[in-house]
Amino acid sequence: MGFLQKLMWWRKKEKVSEEYEEEWEDPIVERKRININKEEDRERYLRTCCEQIADASREMENLTYEYGLVTSYLKDIEEIEALPLEQRGEIDAYAEKIVNLEKVQESYTKTAKRITDVKFRQMEAMENEIQDGYKKIKEAEEYRSLVKQDLQKLDGERHAYQYRRAELHTTLDNAKGLSQIFMIAAAACIVMLFVLQIFLEMNVRIGYILIAALAAAAVTYFYVCFTDAEKELQRVNSGINRLILLQNTVKIRYVNNKNLLDYLYLKYKVGSASELDLLWKRYLEEAEERKKIEETEEEYNFYQKELLKALRQYNLKDPNVWAHQAIAIIDNKEMVEIRHGLIERRQNIRKQMDYNTDVAQAAQDEIKDIVDKYPQYAKEIVNIVSEYEKAFS
Repeated sequence: MGFLQKLMWWRKKEKVSEEYEEEWEDPIVERKRININKEEDRERYLRTCCEQIADASREMENLTYEYGLVTSYLKDIEEIEALPLEQRGEIDAYAEKIVNLEKVQESYTKTAKRITDVKFRQMEAMENEIQDGYKKIKEAEEYRSLVKQDLQKLDGERHAYQYRRAELHTTLDNAKGLSQIFMIAAAACIVMLFVLQIFLEMNVRIGYILIAALAAAAVTYFYVCFTDAEKELQRVNSGINRLILLQNTVKIRYVNNKNLLDYLYLKYKVGSASELDLLWKRYLEEAEERKKIEETEEEYNFYQKELLKALRQYNLKDPNVWAHQAIAIIDNKEMVEIRHGLIERRQNIRKQMDYNTDVAQAAQDEIKDIVDKYPQYAKEIVNIVSEYEKAFS
């Protein structure tokens, strides 16, 4: 599967300031600002498209794995709910024992609770993932801060360029107006000198010479003004185009980072890395306290093992999860909440996959459209794409 086609399998549609953040989520490349016939602009634009595809592909690899994991949990729920009554009765009995023992343990530790039982079970179920999750959230939050700084800086530079471009247009308009005024004045002076020469027979040779000298000086001055302003305007437009391309790349990274953080917050049910760290520390303290009631743990562990033994007879992806969520087996409301959470997680992943697919498709369409409209550059475009294909593979 080629580099440009690798992402196309997925196509199922399901505080800086809010203005900046909404703008950053819409990385649209404006090719009308790009001079495709200029080699430097053309190569930069094509490489930007290829980098967008590469970034999207890397995101899709991670999202595909997470999507499969969440889907497997949903299938486990369906498998449990589809069990025959006899087998389900055995599993329900073990689950009920576990839930009752959990209530006993809760009564022992009620006065010393550091986190709720819901949070404790949540942390317990994801115990092996928490530290890695905290690291991911922390890194993503730090990266978000850096990307926001970059976008602010780029916005500032772009606005400065746009302000300078407006100044240059004003300069050109003023120079044009002054040149017209001078030409009219010069013409009027020549007419007046002509009248003095013909009708009053005055010697106006010096006047003609002065007007010619002033005209030459004015032409030189206006030519220099126009030339300098035009050259600087070209440089400013080139700078704006460069910043737009760079902004598009950073915007995509910002959106992917934002989607990743939204998903991690949803997955771990927290609002920040610091909150997860605090929750983790409280969980560890609570777990240590609960070691003091191991006399009830023996029976609890026994029924957990029996439940796992029973569940392993069936086609479940991860039976261990249910040992810590036994209440969901006997309480349909709890099972519905778990299913809802998994569906919400999967929808979040789908949103990210759709976004990255759209980004890759848009970049691919741009490259194809350029090849169609500018066939003289087809070989160069193929070479650039091949370079990225080799690096990506």
